[in-house]
Amino acid sequence: MSIPVHDLVLAADFETFGPSHRVVLVIFALGLVPVVLLGRSVRGTVREAGVSRALALGIVAVTVPLQVLQLLPDEWNPRTSLPFQLCDLAWMFAVHALWTRSRLTSTITYLWGLTLTTQGMATPDLASDWPEPRFIMFWAMHVLIVWASVYLVMGLRVLPTWETYRRTVAVTLAWAAAVMTYNALADTNYGYLNGKPSRGSLLDVLPSWPLYVVIEIAVVAVVWALLVVPWTVRKTSDPVSSRYP
Repeated sequence: MSIPVHDLVLAADFETFGPSHRVVLVIFALGLVPVVLLGRSVRGTVREAGVSRALALGIVAVTVPLQVLQLLPDEWNPRTSLPFQLCDLAWMFAVHALWTRSRLTSTITYLWGLTLTTQGMATPDLASDWPEPRFIMFWAMHVLIVWASVYLVMGLRVLPTWETYRRTVAVTLAWAAAVMTYNALADTNYGYLNGKPSRGSLLDVLPSWPLYVVIEIAVVAVVWALLVVPWTVRKTSDPVSSRYP
């Protein structure tokens, strides 16, 4: 999820690769290995369900209050406050995957997290800087989604398959179609599906709308396939993965 500039008066403006951005990225990077090691340490043990569900509840405890904040009168903005961004769904899929160890929602979390969520972290369309609530919400959501994805796949080894890859593509296309329709009707731009972000992003190297949406979908589908290949090759000799639905 990315939050564009709006009319609220902010205490400070976020600067891409400024001090707060660099600090968050360092925290994010430092946490990647520990969450994978945590997953490996509990995988296949009696602690696995308890630890995974505790992590799921942690994401809910951090994310829900911050999203509810956007619905309050002082924060409400129909162009940015509705939970229609991809990461608004990604954290919910992450919670479901952690709670159930579902292979499908684990794959969605993994593929969305390692590509679209990290892209938003590298080039965030964000106005609020630390310690504004929107800054905290944006980074807490993005960081936790990616940490959950590596915990599930590289830690617990709830591995993607070509079937869950195809279903992830289908879910993503359904989301894109629904959001593009809403954007057209409500004159919004959730998901940046009806226009590029106001701040710089990787979309700037692509042609104008709507061609960039078509190219983006094709590129993402190819990258996702490349992310699935290593796990499908190794799965035949990985009995751990077969424990998950």
